[in-house]
Amino acid sequence: MLMLALDSTGRAASCALLEEGTLLAETYGNIGFTHSETLLPLVLETLKTARRTLAEVERMAVTVGPGSFTGQRIGVATAKGLAFPGEIPCVPVSALAAMGQLCPPVEGVLCPCMDARRSQVYNALFEWRDGRLHRLAEDRALSVEALGQELLALGRPVWLTGDGAALCAAQFAATEAMKALPIRLAPEHSRHQRALGAALWAVAEGCEPIPPAELMPFYLRPPQAERERLARGGEPGMPPTRDYLV
Repeated sequence: MLMLALDSTGRAASCALLEEGTLLAETYGNIGFTHSETLLPLVLETLKTARRTLAEVERMAVTVGPGSFTGQRIGVATAKGLAFPGEIPCVPVSALAAMGQLCPPVEGVLCPCMDARRSQVYNALFEWRDGRLHRLAEDRALSVEALGQELLALGRPVWLTGDGAALCAAQFAATEAMKALPIRLAPEHSRHQRALGAALWAVAEGCEPIPPAELMPFYLRPPQAERERLARGGEPGMPPTRDYLV
């Protein structure tokens, strides 16, 4: 099966093409341009490098969140636009799970963290067991302090990955109660989300695909503008939909 994977949930955008689980080509851009400028050219370059066409793609995997609200929407919209003409089945993947999949098997708890601003992170917990990545906690948004307390209670070595890893490590080191926490940082080259992780997760978990029309972003909290409006006493402007978790 030929699988095309996309990621634009963080600062970088990336694309990967796999055949029967083998990586054929991958492109990655972390140059500060908006994903609406970079993601589609990366897709075209990946297909060109592998000498394949979109018509040959049998499945798509895309990280749908959590992460940058704009990045999530760009990734989902791009995947839909590519998948609709040929009705290519799509697999929505957690960006946190994709990051975890890129880390080599380690002893202890794997802790992907994405900087969610205001001393919060998007986070999930995993562990490697029997050659597979297993979830210990669902995707959530929580304070760095609350995460530290949870990790301390586990009493296990912790590997931090993601763009919030350094933030968490620094705050843990600055807190007296957290200094005993056995923390390690994943290597820089495997710390940030990439489309390859989404494809590997989709393959490893045997995820069931959905029609492109059903592909939606996965929000863990409302956008900042909505939160600020609610703080001023405004009425909720975002209806409860299947892509918005409260």
